[in-house]
Amino acid sequence: MYLHAGCQIAVSPDTKYFAVDWLGVEVTRATLGIIGMGSIGYKVAQRARAFNMRILYHNRNRRRKEEEEAVGAHYCAKMEDLLQQSDFVMLVVNLTPETHKLIGKKELGLMKPTATLINISRGAVIDQDALVEALQNKVIRAAALDVTYPEPLPRDHPLLNLNNVIITPHIGTATVQAIHMMAEEAIANILAVLNGQPIPSEVFPK
Repeated sequence: MYLHAGCQIAVSPDTKYFAVDWLGVEVTRATLGIIGMGSIGYKVAQRARAFNMRILYHNRNRRRKEEEEAVGAHYCAKMEDLLQQSDFVMLVVNLTPETHKLIGKKELGLMKPTATLINISRGAVIDQDALVEALQNKVIRAAALDVTYPEPLPRDHPLLNLNNVIITPHIGTATVQAIHMMAEEAIANILAVLNGQPIPSEVFPK
């Protein structure tokens, strides 16, 4: 939010000076709650560790103790506990019938009024109508969304008119290097199947 608005201030032809009291929110030593501690969620935790963040996580299966200790992550068996304690809540889950609208009015109400919701998974994991209401009424501070439902949102969608949300066009893996690695991984899986070998990235292991 501050990055986007700050860029507009910096380049605006009407800007004559920068306000000294225009302040953002500190990430260092803040509490990050990760919902979905799979391979991507764990990489997020590794990066958050570098900012000395307190890391909470909720997942279907608890990580091994040594994996938790490596990133300083603490397991929350109940998602509600994570929501109540976190300054930043990041969604890193697959979209399934169980995770459809995982975050709705009740869950948003459990979050701190100073918290930010971050979604890098799938748009339908959040009840967007409930999110609009929560952002409008300052139930939470802000949201950062790399995914929405649908994509792109209709041009008259109320999320597009809020100043406490930033939306990017599903670009979490949009780098040249990442696309190359994804293509190489797909090729390795295809060759494994054709040669009757174990599939390196099997989605549903037998």
